[in-house]
Amino acid sequence: MTTGASIRVVLVDDQALFRAGIRMLVDSQPDLEVVGEASDGQEAIAVVRGARPDVVLMDIRMPVLDGLAATAELLRDADPPRIVMLTTFDLDEAAARAIRQGASGFLLKDADPEFLLAAIRTVHAGSAVIAASATRDLFARFTDAAPRPIPPAYRELTEREREIFALAARGLSNAEIAAREFLSEATVKTHISRILTKLALRDRVQLVVFAFEHGLA
Repeated sequence: MTTGASIRVVLVDDQALFRAGIRMLVDSQPDLEVVGEASDGQEAIAVVRGARPDVVLMDIRMPVLDGLAATAELLRDADPPRIVMLTTFDLDEAAARAIRQGASGFLLKDADPEFLLAAIRTVHAGSAVIAASATRDLFARFTDAAPRPIPPAYRELTEREREIFALAARGLSNAEIAAREFLSEATVKTHISRILTKLALRDRVQLVVFAFEHGLA
């Protein structure tokens, strides 16, 4: 997406007061900028395509078109933004479905302000999974008991790549993997990029999904 001094954010929620609070919070940061708002999924599609943000905060339950449908539509675009689902409870099956279809994580709507800001930066950087333990709990709860067969692409990973895959699937950040494996963060980033390419995965949260669905978590 757009590169530059600030991370461009679009807010999508049907509660104007909630959007106003998040806008004030985000705009108070020198490296973040709200570039659009929408009150339902249909409006969100138009706003996101017009504003070309880096990150979208997308409420799940909205009138006209819900966040799941809007997310699915936007992720069909070329070079879509990172989309983070907003939900009111942590074990939300709708959030799990959205992440499976390509959303980059989920946040509770009552999250601590500093956590929300960190989550925007985290998902934009792509170096970690937002709330890794909560994301793992979500998929442990909503993944079918019978894992899918492991695809041939996984077997094409090198031994080192499989080691790093396993750590990333547990939600470890680049820095944490680097410390554990005695590698530089740049080397870990290169390995993660190769793993995602080989497995045709969009980002690290999709790696977590892949691990759960194929019994590799």
